[in-house]
Amino acid sequence: MKPKTNNIKMQNLIKSDIQDLEAAIDKTEDSKNCLIVKPANKWIEEAKARPVPNMLFSELWFENELCIMYADTNVGKSILAVQIGQSISSGTPIANFKLEASEQRVLYLDFELSDKQFEKRYSDNYKDHYIFHTNFFRAEINPLVDIPKEYKGMEDYLCAELTGIIKKYKAQVLIIDNLTFLQNDNEKAKNALELMKQLKIITKELNVSIMVLAHTPKRDDSKPLSKNDLAGSKMLINFCDSAFAIGFSTEDPSHRYIKQIKQRNTEHLYHTGNIMVCALEKESNFLKFRFLFYDSELNHLRQPTQINLEERDAEMIKLISEGVSNTDIAKKFGLSEGAIRKRKKTLGI
Repeated sequence: MKPKTNNIKMQNLIKSDIQDLEAAIDKTEDSKNCLIVKPANKWIEEAKARPVPNMLFSELWFENELCIMYADTNVGKSILAVQIGQSISSGTPIANFKLEASEQRVLYLDFELSDKQFEKRYSDNYKDHYIFHTNFFRAEINPLVDIPKEYKGMEDYLCAELTGIIKKYKAQVLIIDNLTFLQNDNEKAKNALELMKQLKIITKELNVSIMVLAHTPKRDDSKPLSKNDLAGSKMLINFCDSAFAIGFSTEDPSHRYIKQIKQRNTEHLYHTGNIMVCALEKESNFLKFRFLFYDSELNHLRQPTQINLEERDAEMIKLISEGVSNTDIAKKFGLSEGAIRKRKKTLGI
């Protein structure tokens, strides 16, 4: 019986080797084709072998997604991005936001701040510096590097080197601050398409999660944030897995709100009727977003006929002193009654 058992084992080994070889051949052949075609059930079987993506920043960004975060200048994109990076690298969720993944190595490509500016932001006037987790890596451009002749400039060279950089530092999460540096003319469809295609390939080949920060062109801040507020949005939004935007709040100069723009792994939760309002503040040596409450975006937009905040506050105080009700004041300024109550609280009235 023993020789027969050995024969069966040998046959099974040969069969397994043949299956592995066939799978390798299929993979090679697939890489040459424009479309990869398989039975629907095979797609599901192969997908079942991979882990379910975890949340990295609530339902706004999941593992292995290419995500875009965008906002106007000086709204706080970089501040929130660093806060998210520190959260993921330490495995500690930001208060009132969800983090399902365990700690991961984060590589933050900073094309905005110098090292001294970064130091100031994460210290108490250059003293008592914030200590980041050892999984958090920051990178900035080396001005002395020699760019090979085959590349048009630093942007092209960096894009070509990204895969090697990620592998070298074993990064699981990549945050790029910001898109304008990587593609100065990203409003042109062909360039936006090529860049997003490269980043999408990297997420799939290396199983990394990528967040790209982007600016908005000049926009009408009396209208809700949308995908149309992202330069080159038709191409960029189509090729990312998720996107969210940050807006200024007219209720308070220190308030910002976060709005979900695109999602694939979850339902649309943080829409116009349910934005996340945060305070931008510095706690000792760490500049950050602090969650306050959920609200309607309409309460934080500039009204088309709205006077500036200082004049509005002065007029509001005058009306309150005259005994005018919150409801009537709200109607005058085109706000909700709840917004008036919150503003009175902020003003200490």
